[in-house]
Amino acid sequence: MRYSEDFIEKVRAANNIEDIISGYVKLQRKGSSYMGLCPFHNEKTPSFSVHPGRQTYHCFGCGASGDVFNFIMEYDRMSFQEAIVSLANRAGIAIPENDVTPEQKKAASEKTRLLNIQKDAAMFYYYKLHSQEGKVAMKYLTDRGISVETIKHFGLGYTGKSGSGLYGYLKKKGHSDRDLKESGLFTFNEAKNTMQEKFWNRVMFPIMDLNRKVIGFGGRVFGDAKPKYLNSPETKLFDKSRNLYGLYLARSSRAKSMIICEGYMDVISLHQAGFTNAVASLGTALTSQQAALLHRYTKDIYLMYDSDTAGIKAALRAVPLLRSAGLNTKIVDLKPFKDPDEFIKARGREALEERIKKAENGFMFEIRILYESYDMTDPQASSDFYHEAARKLMTFSDEIERNSYVASVSRMYNIAPEVLKRQLGKLAMQGVRAEETPQMTDKPYKKKENKTGDRAEKILLSWICQKPETIDMVREYVGSEDFSEGLNRIMADSLFKMYEEGKFNPVSVLNYFEESSEKSDAAAIIEGSLLPEKEEDFNKAIKEVMLSVKTASLERKIENLPLSDMAAFQRVMAEKKNLEEMKKNI
Repeated sequence: MRYSEDFIEKVRAANNIEDIISGYVKLQRKGSSYMGLCPFHNEKTPSFSVHPGRQTYHCFGCGASGDVFNFIMEYDRMSFQEAIVSLANRAGIAIPENDVTPEQKKAASEKTRLLNIQKDAAMFYYYKLHSQEGKVAMKYLTDRGISVETIKHFGLGYTGKSGSGLYGYLKKKGHSDRDLKESGLFTFNEAKNTMQEKFWNRVMFPIMDLNRKVIGFGGRVFGDAKPKYLNSPETKLFDKSRNLYGLYLARSSRAKSMIICEGYMDVISLHQAGFTNAVASLGTALTSQQAALLHRYTKDIYLMYDSDTAGIKAALRAVPLLRSAGLNTKIVDLKPFKDPDEFIKARGREALEERIKKAENGFMFEIRILYESYDMTDPQASSDFYHEAARKLMTFSDEIERNSYVASVSRMYNIAPEVLKRQLGKLAMQGVRAEETPQMTDKPYKKKENKTGDRAEKILLSWICQKPETIDMVREYVGSEDFSEGLNRIMADSLFKMYEEGKFNPVSVLNYFEESSEKSDAAAIIEGSLLPEKEEDFNKAIKEVMLSVKTASLERKIENLPLSDMAAFQRVMAEKKNLEEMKKNI
């Protein structure tokens, strides 16, 4: 039992893919489609394409593809059923009570159990902080200027010195070992069949999602043990590249901007001082997914990274990433203090407000740091700086915006704007753009190796999706049984059936697949191969593709042909004869 096709299509029709994705990704129209930075891997050049006509998306960088359901499944880490419910709720569509499947109940139940474990663990740590054993941790926090009210507000806790007790506490709460293994709170020793707590002798910072549900933890160790900060590993609930510490609070702030800092204590100190719009990345460099998440709530970002060399490097990485996500970024100078926590303790709220008012434009910060890296008394170094500055100015696609920055760079660094504009013109003639910036991805995409027959099947399916009128010609030579078992055959069956019933809608093929990976593969086929522009070229190409599909189909049949089945042998021989005729026609 599953949601009916009619219900799924009703939900899909009520959620325009462009509207949904634009809430996560800054999109720009390119012809009949839209382009933006892929939210599923870090990139500086937009390779993520959204097609309103087909209601699909495809990333040419990492290969991510799908429909509106796929996008929600991948980005918000939901099952297919959860994505349907989420989008139905968004559109105000009532969920049929009788359509809840056992699989849905199982997935929802598992997620609920894991959330309950995180909640119970947070309570355990909180109680431990307020116990006799937790006095040392409480003193550490209060000595850092954190009030009891703030401790409660953020749900801070303590593991205990030895890190024992959590397992027994959670078992008494009724949680199974199977779920505890999935929680990220324990390391399982298979040889000894024992659970070892991942966090010990640490102040604990619960990490919450946008619904204020605990999904993981960060822990700050006492003493000199390493690592100083330790986060929960990635689980079915927790993906550190797609979450920001404190965002569940910051998104409700009255401030129109957001502050990004480096650590938990920075966020807590800022909130306590009244800067309730502060968030922090979770132990990693800022990601494109986090930038896209911020774009849902603001257009203006203030970076308050540490003022040391590492902090400057982190800011230099973050500024272009945030700019590419459509966010205006400014850098707050915290010197002579290392971080926001130190600054607030030394100078207070009002002084920090003044620093925020004087924050430096993110691009001009990049140029200034670049300038400081060159010896401007050396003519060659000076020339290199101006050339590099010009290349950076090419990252602005909007002419008005680019000219504004040309004027600022010219004025500040003593170069005639006409000279800089001429250099930009030369770079443009050479085809130099932001797209030439080297890309680093979280998960480099590797295309799957395909056999000739499988590749031909995918091309044929893609062309059928784009030109359904070719189905009549295709079925003269190729049937759905000629496609490989699995995804290709399911797609062929459904496409042929839809065509016969007079309701051809390729994207609805994705409804036949529950797994996100299968839906993505199917969507990639729909997006798939480009059609030859000329009609005569297409007619020749599709016949050659059909020939490859039919040839591979016959090879599979001959390979699996029972030696004793004469009737089957005769059928295959007849098909082989027809194949020879097909070759003559092509």
